[in-house]
Parts: sequence; structure tokens; C-alpha cells
Amino acid sequence: MTSIATKLPTGTDLLSEIDRLRRERNAVILAHYYQKPQIQDIADFVGDSLELSRKAAETDADVIAFCGVKFMADTAKILSPEKIVVLPDLDAGCSLEDSCPPDKFRAFREAHPDHIALTYINCSTEVKALSDVIVTSSSAETIIGQIPPEQKIIFGPDRHLGGYLSRKFGREMLLWPGVCIVHEAFSETELLKLKARHPGAPVAAHPECPPAIVDHADYVGSTSGILQFAKTFEGDTLIVATEPHIMHQMQLAIPEKNFIGAPGADGNCNCNICPYMALNTLEKLYTALRDLSPRIEIEEGLRLQAKRSLDRMLEMASGTIGKGDLGVRD
Repeated sequence: MTSIATKLPTGTDLLSEIDRLRRERNAVILAHYYQKPQIQDIADFVGDSLELSRKAAETDADVIAFCGVKFMADTAKILSPEKIVVLPDLDAGCSLEDSCPPDKFRAFREAHPDHIALTYINCSTEVKALSDVIVTSSSAETIIGQIPPEQKIIFGPDRHLGGYLSRKFGREMLLWPGVCIVHEAFSETELLKLKARHPGAPVAAHPECPPAIVDHADYVGSTSGILQFAKTFEGDTLIVATEPHIMHQMQLAIPEKNFIGAPGADGNCNCNICPYMALNTLEKLYTALRDLSPRIEIEEGLRLQAKRSLDRMLEMASGTIGKGDLGVRD
């Protein structure tokens, strides 16, 4: 196979080429906060799962280049079937998606027919199609607050996020046993050592973290919520317990403050870099825009089934759906 370097004329500026292709393709580049800084910097929009879902639904571009992981690009295609959606590396998956095979989730649902399924967006299109409402870490609390207290709930695939919501709202939920390999890697022992070295520094944690990490947090929220907290907290140092590439946006927004990634078991945060997000590169983004491949394709019947649960998420996150519309699936 010919390398990307030989396909580009000597001396070509890769960033300029990406920008040229973006204009020629009428493309929008979306990037998650967990992407490498150079990808965040070239993106038209950087955000968390909910923000990117909304942007995917609203854009008038002909092509969506999604710098994230596959379930995010799938979501963009579900919401915008008429658009070409490309993912720089099709192997950019998700441990939470992998933890929840559709056939097993279907059986779990069928075993609990009186429950509705609130499903974290980190799942496959097939699992979205089996769900009642999709949630993100930034929309879950708003959505759960709209569900009648007598309604029984299945929450998957992240047991830590589900457990956090269950504790916060005092609602018993059946939890799927999936975890995020990034957030599972944080060490309570090493976090306490770090806090001792930085007395008074608050901790901001993503709710995908285990309870032992969340219990030490001064703020718990989505990536966009953590970023907002970073902009407003008093003090000059913040310990951040989520994928460390979010700190790029923090440093851009508040360069005078100090941001420290929460450590893993080895005493540093290297193990907390998402290996799936890291698969995307500028070279792969260039080829994706040039070749319009790898392209996301979803069978129409499946897409429509999945879209139902995503539409409910977007409506409920905006407070535009009534409680009477939340019955158990037929």
C-alpha cells in the first residue's frame, strides 16, 4: 500500500489540504473533546456527545467528517441520512459499545417488559433501535427528571453512569454491567496522593468514573460540564478525572490556570488516553475527505428505529416532550 506521504506532493501543507477539501466538499469537521489537540484545532466544531449530535442534525454541509468514534459517526448518519458521513478510522470503536451486544440487550429487555430502556449514547445503532430514550452524560439528569417515579428503568451500557444517576435521584434501576476502559483506569489511591500534593485543588470527574473516584469529586458532569466548571471555579489548579485531551480546551480558554490529569494505577494518566479516539489522525482525516471513505452506511429500517430514541433524547433534553409520550415500547 502506498503511504499517505507519497500521495501528497513534497512540501504539501496537510492542514491546508484538509482546509481545501473541506471547502470543495462543503464539509463540516466535527471533533470530540477527546481528540488530539491538532484535530480539535482544525475542527469546525468541538464538543461532547450531545453537542455533536445536535450539530450533526443542524448542519447544512453535504459531508460530515466525524473525528470521534464510530457510534458518534453512526449517530450523525442516523440524524442526517442524506449527508455523507465519514470517519477517519473505522476501527475507532468504544469499550462501552463492545460491552453491550444487541442480541444480549434484546434478551435483557424481553426479560423485563415493564421497564423502559434509557440507554447511554455510547452504544451501537442496533442497541439504540432497541431503546426507548438515548441519553448523554450532559442530558441524562434532565431526561430522568421527566420520567414518572413509578416507571421502572433499565440503564445501559455504563454501570457507573447509571449507578451515579440512581444514587443522585434515589431511583432503583437495572444496570447493564458495561464500563469505559478509560474512566475505569483511574486510581483512588493515586488520586488521594495527588490531592495531598495539591491541597485545596478541586476535582472534576466524569460520571463514567467508578464511585471511588466520583466520591472525591467537587464537580461531576459531562465533558462540556467539566469544561464550564474549569472556567468558573475559584483557585488556580484543577484535577481532571476524564480523558486528558479535554484539558487542551481548558488551556486554550483559561491559560492562566493549571490543569492536572487524574492518575491511573501507575501514578500517571497515560493509561487514561482513549486508544480508540487516538486512532484518528490528520492524515486519516485528509484521506477521508479526499476519498469520502470510510463512509458510514445504515440500513433504512434500522436507522428509523434508532432515530426514534435519539429524537426523544433531543426533545427531552430541550424539554419539548410530554410525560405521556414515555410509555414502554410495544
